[in-house]
Amino acid sequence: MKKFIGEFKEFISRGNVMDLAVGMIIGAAFTGIVNSLVNDIVMPLISMITGGISFDEWNFALASGENPPSLNLGTFLAQVLNFIIIAFVIFMVVKGLNKLRAMGAKPEAEAPAEPATKICPYCKSEISPEATRCPHCTSVLEQ
Repeated sequence: MKKFIGEFKEFISRGNVMDLAVGMIIGAAFTGIVNSLVNDIVMPLISMITGGISFDEWNFALASGENPPSLNLGTFLAQVLNFIIIAFVIFMVVKGLNKLRAMGAKPEAEAPAEPATKICPYCKSEISPEATRCPHCTSVLEQ
């Protein structure tokens, strides 16, 4: 049981789990803002353009009688609009974060490659870079 609790503590204390929890909380709050934007600002403007028809009234009764089942197309369209707005804002935030990350990342300078050969300063022959004496002219090479 102690091992299980230890594993759970390790899992929950990882940074990405905490980031996910914070993201969920902020996402829930943001959803409320977008719902208000769509229901209180966008939908009344669309209703005004359509001649005062409320989206709540955009439905089709499937039967007759008292409280018949209905297809609520207006409510569905409002939810689709909510989704599009949320997806667009998330896209813009991720795009901005990626741009900031790219600006902050320093390109790693590659170390210059060790030459495969070097030139003997005396006879101008190609020799190994580790050589201390030229195999062609037997000159002693300085390091």
